[in-house]
Parts: sequence; structure tokens; C-alpha cells
Amino acid sequence: MRPFELTLCAAAEAIARGELSPVELTDSVLERCAAVEGQLNAYVTVVVDHARAAAAQAQREIRSGQRLGPLHGIPYGLKDLIDTAGITTTASSRLWEGRVPSADSTVAALLSAAGAVLVGKTHTHEFAYGLLTPQTANPWAARHIAGGSSGGSAVAVAAGSALFALGTDTGGSIRVPASLNGVVGLKPTYGLISRHGVAPLSWSLDHVGPLTRTVEDAALVLEALAHHDPRDGASIAAPRAGSWPRSANDGLRGLRIGVPVNYYFDRVDPQVASAVHGAVAHLEKLGADLVEVRLPLVAYVEATQWGLMAPEASAVHEATLGRSAGLYSPDVRLLLEAGGRLPALDYLRAQRSRALIRNAWLRLFEDVDVIAAPSAPLTAALCGQTLVHWPDGTDETVTDAYVRLSAPANITGFPALSVPAGQDADGLPIGMQLIASPLAESVLFRVGVAFERSRGAAGTLAPVG
Repeated sequence: MRPFELTLCAAAEAIARGELSPVELTDSVLERCAAVEGQLNAYVTVVVDHARAAAAQAQREIRSGQRLGPLHGIPYGLKDLIDTAGITTTASSRLWEGRVPSADSTVAALLSAAGAVLVGKTHTHEFAYGLLTPQTANPWAARHIAGGSSGGSAVAVAAGSALFALGTDTGGSIRVPASLNGVVGLKPTYGLISRHGVAPLSWSLDHVGPLTRTVEDAALVLEALAHHDPRDGASIAAPRAGSWPRSANDGLRGLRIGVPVNYYFDRVDPQVASAVHGAVAHLEKLGADLVEVRLPLVAYVEATQWGLMAPEASAVHEATLGRSAGLYSPDVRLLLEAGGRLPALDYLRAQRSRALIRNAWLRLFEDVDVIAAPSAPLTAALCGQTLVHWPDGTDETVTDAYVRLSAPANITGFPALSVPAGQDADGLPIGMQLIASPLAESVLFRVGVAFERSRGAAGTLAPVG
């Protein structure tokens, strides 16, 4: 096995045993990146010299007995709206072309302090306002989208040109590309990871989180990033160190898994529904108790999501839209202009609706420990596809379809994890979404680790190249 094929955990263990050096690992990842980038375009910028220098430093530190932890010497990608001092951060927008921040974002600083090795900045849908990332190709099938807005991060991880990556999630932008590219994506509890130094889209919905090849890898990254940061007004105190156990030795006995009887399996591709139902049945075989749940207030989810996101995004970009509208891509410009026309009363209604939805969903977790559902209602759409035609005769835009099953966890701020759950007849990945109550990431990890270990082949790379 070549070093770039290792999962984060496997690479960290090999480095700790002295069987692999950070330089060997980074060189392998950079070689893989050079081999596949022409097909995938996952990165805006690859910082080869910076990565090699960081890897050499990590190697010296580790050999002198100063290993900082499991991320020390591990190559990773960073979504290109997360600031990095001295390295271009463009948000994949002409508006920020050539922009070089003078300071690191909090998450970039934490990863640097953990000894991780930055490979480069990954593509995003412009300012994270979309679920396509049109610049980047799906590594499972080039004619299909990568998903977004963290599409570059998901593709880099799926292809082996990063052992992990960070993305952001406002309406599914970590979980959707994770699902479409066959990797793991975690949207943590709102406020658990600082967003200081991250270009905002919608400040009351934005989350930062990891994309990895396995659930255990995601837990390792979360441990490094979950810190209170007073520079982010939404930042919350993290649980004590070690609060996210990754062991699944006790299986899932006694764990209550909620299976929705409404919403999450409405207007869902039959192959996606079948794969997720099969995954849920597998969880039952591992000892979990299945509990049917009826989700409350779901008729208001989509209106609430857009009622919050659209005006907040327009407020973020109000000044630059007024003076540089022509630098935005047409789809993002249209969304920003539309959001600016939303009445203040509608925004306040969306805030009230969010509070009602959150409280009603919080009560669900009195009877279940986790909810299991599809991450996305369909696999990766074809490039250029704009509509989904459902059997009931309804049409839905591709973006609305992808955001529909992701929005509840953003509105409520609950943690949600997407794990690979199978493939459709064309070999495109399908994801299962696990949702838990606030700060219950340990439950998500317990279920996710047990599921992927029992199924085997966790961390499989996409068949690109």
C-alpha cells in the first residue's frame, strides 16, 4: 500500500512506530495530487514548497521525541475560504482574486499547532453559496458533480490527495459532498469549532468540520479543533479531552436509533432509500433498537432555511455587491440580490420558526439516541443538470434537492455525520446521515465506527487515475 492510500489513523500509527516519516507521506500525497489534479481540479492552490518544509520540520520534531499527537506530519487540505497567513485565500471568487491574509484562521492555527502539513487550498462553490462546486469533478465519474460547497475538500480526500480536509456546512456543504464522493463528513454541534477567520455565508447557520476517509479519522480531527474561541461569538466550550471515544467494542446494544416515517424518505431515489434502509437494518443486527419517529414541523424546514440563509448572506455581501456586482458569478449574484429583497418580517418569522423546530426536534431525543436517514436524496447529479424529476410528478432544482435533507441539522445546530452506505447501479456513492442531540458527537462516532468496521472496506479511495 502506498502512503497516500493510508487513512489518517493508519498513517499516524505508522509514523508513531517509526515505520513511515512525514516526509515520505507528504511526498506520496503530493505525487498523488500531481497525478490526479488534471482530472479532478480539487485544489485552487497547492503549496508544494510549504508542505515539504512543514513535513521536514515535523520529521525533525518527531525524531527528537517531540511528537505533538496523531495529526503531526499528516497532509491535509483546507477549503479556500478559510484564512491562511501568507497563502492565497480566494473563496473561489474573482472578487478575492490574489487575496493573501495576514493571519491564520483559528482552525488553521490549531492544525499548525498540531503539526499537520497543509497541502493546499481546495475549491469551493463561490463564497460557499451553492451545492455544486462546478470547478471540481467527481472522482467516481467525471461527468457527475462533486457536490458542494466543500466539493474540493471531499474530492481531495476521496482521491488521496489529502488524508483529511476541512470544509464548511451552512445547508449541507460538508455532508452532501461527503455523500456524493464516498467519504465521511462531520457537521459538528453549532459553535463547537471556531469560525474566526472563515469567510461567512450565514452566521447563524455556518459550521466548520472535517471530511475524512473514516469515522475514527473524523474524531481525531474534531479533538484537535474543538476549543472555545472568544473571537467567534457563537463559540461554545468543548467537552473535556477524550470525550469522543472511538471504540465500538460494545457494539450498539441498547442504543436507540430513530428511523423517520416522514420527510427523510419522501422524494428520495429508490436506490438511495434501499441502501439506507439496508444500513439501518445492519445497525439493528449490531444490537441497536430501531424506533420509528415522526419528525415535527417538517413543512417549514425549507422556508426556514432559505429565510435565514438568504438575508444573512446578502447582509454579508451588501457592500461588495453594491460596488463590484460584476465580479460575482451569475448564480451567486442572483441569490444575493434576491436575499436583499426579503422583508425583515419574513426573516424574523424564520428565526421564530427555527426556535420552534429546534425545540420540537430536541424532544425527539428523549426517545432516541440518534436519527438515521439519507444524507442526500440522490447520488451525484450529471454536470449541467438543473432539475430532478420525481415519480410523483414534482420537479425540484438539484440545489433544493440536496439542501432539503441537510437543512434540519443546520437550523437546529445538531451534530450530523455522513458515512458511506453503499453505491447505486452506476457505482456512485450513497451516504447515510446520522443526527444526534447537541454535543452528542460521541454517539455519532459510536454508531459510525461500529457500522464501518462491521462492513469492511472503510476508507476505500475513489477509482480515479
